Amino acid sequence: MPPAVGDTSPEFTALYCDGETFREREARDLLEDGGVLVFAGFAFNAINENWWKQYARAGWDEFDVPVVPVVRDGPYAVNAFLRDIDVPFDAIADVEGSVAERYDLLVEREGMAGVRTARRSVFVVDETGEIRYRWLADDWISPVPRGEIEDAVAELS
Repeated sequence: MPPAVGDTSPEFTALYCDGETFREREARDLLEDGGVLVFAGFAFNAINENWWKQYARAGWDEFDVPVVPVVRDGPYAVNAFLRDIDVPFDAIADVEGSVAERYDLLVEREGMAGVRTARRSVFVVDETGEIRYRWLADDWISPVPRGEIEDAVAELS
């Protein structure tokens, strides 16, 4: 079962992409002041592109904590995606799905034999690593509850 509000956010090491380069980062360093992890399937798809452009327009890059997408693609594809959509976010390339697995989010993709990606979800984590907000999607296309997420981030301050 995915971690709940009040649980400690799972530790992980993953490839952190900034649109040009990538390097390994540990969760405790990435989220040392808290943060928002946004899990999605793959980087390059119209729905994902639309969401990230909406988050940029909503000013999520101005939060006091980082907002970091976690997608099941390699670092070169993730960097190409970030450059292509031109948004002010960095991302985690969850190549093998190990980050999603730590959060118990991996699900089979219908029509993609044997392919598992993260269930769409959002976790707001405070500076101690405690999960302060969690949203788990029931499908691949519904919008995230932006107002609830923005309120949860505001409560971190």
